[in-house]
Amino acid sequence: MEISFYLPTQVRMGRNIVERSAQALAGFGKRAMLVTGRSSAVKCGAQADVTAILEKNGQTWVVFDQVMSNPTVDCVYAGAELARREGADFLIAIGGGSPMDAAKAIALLARQEIAPGDLFKGEFTGDVLPMVHIPTTAGTGSEVTQYAILTNDAAQTKTSLSGPMLFSDLALLDGKYMMGLSHRTTVNTAVDALSHVVEGMLSVKANPTTDLLAADAIRRITGNYQGLLSDTLTVEQRDELLYASMLGGAVIAQTGTTAVHSMGYSLTYFWGTDHGRANGLLMAEFAQVLLQRGYDKTREVLRLMGMDSPAAFRTWLDALLGERETITDAEVEKFSSIAIQAKNIANCPVVLTKEELAGVYRKSFGLA
Repeated sequence: MEISFYLPTQVRMGRNIVERSAQALAGFGKRAMLVTGRSSAVKCGAQADVTAILEKNGQTWVVFDQVMSNPTVDCVYAGAELARREGADFLIAIGGGSPMDAAKAIALLARQEIAPGDLFKGEFTGDVLPMVHIPTTAGTGSEVTQYAILTNDAAQTKTSLSGPMLFSDLALLDGKYMMGLSHRTTVNTAVDALSHVVEGMLSVKANPTTDLLAADAIRRITGNYQGLLSDTLTVEQRDELLYASMLGGAVIAQTGTTAVHSMGYSLTYFWGTDHGRANGLLMAEFAQVLLQRGYDKTREVLRLMGMDSPAAFRTWLDALLGERETITDAEVEKFSSIAIQAKNIANCPVVLTKEELAGVYRKSFGLA
């Protein structure tokens, strides 16, 4: 047996964990830059908790709150310029996947001169600003991954930066920050987390350690299905989902994602579909293709979710996601042509063709 597992992020989870981590935050430096969206970090109370601790520690801070959903290259360069101008010693990312991913790119660009046209070439060193991540949704697990996913207009998709230097130094998890999330955001982020662990188990890079974490996360997410459906999750249930999301991040940090993510990126880029929803719309048909190609581990993943077929999985997802969008033949051709070029296609346990990807799109949206 040959296994490699690397997760350098310190994870601390519990109620009021931000307030209880004053000493840890003090060790990062004198001046912080908070990386957030325009309002989410304020609304959930996380930003106030962070600044209260920084003030108590005698640390100063500046706020970069310009991160949009699916952050752009221009956004992270603007954040890096502010971090340099303000002399930030470290970054604190507060929010969902977008602020956390943006913070990683900002941490890199604040220390290294990289032209925008060279950003996705991966030619950078390990010199980055230290980072603290505080997730306020339970979906991406970005607080424990080495990936920063950015909108790549040149390729008309989303593209990742990746490297061990992009792991956060410290992740602080508290489900209380998710109590004000909308039903749609709660569902879409939970489905995102589920896609990570399902794809992680179905990745060619899966190993017994990642499967163990993925199975635990699957049980926790599916175990809260009724609360997700009815929008009645308690703070303890949100803790469960947040923990499962973190496990999902730890899984894909080792295994990467598969065709589901590659295909979902076009739905997000061209339609504006939320990332988690995009993955959820495609997962069941992806599982069906793997079964048709004889990949029997797919049945094990379905059993963990309490399902006996991809059709049952689709029904389970449809109850959460609601009515599906429509797709055209031209979009199927365009999206599958983009997806087949993505790096994570190679993580699939069988070699998928462009035609098979097109078939997943067609069946997922009722064209076949």
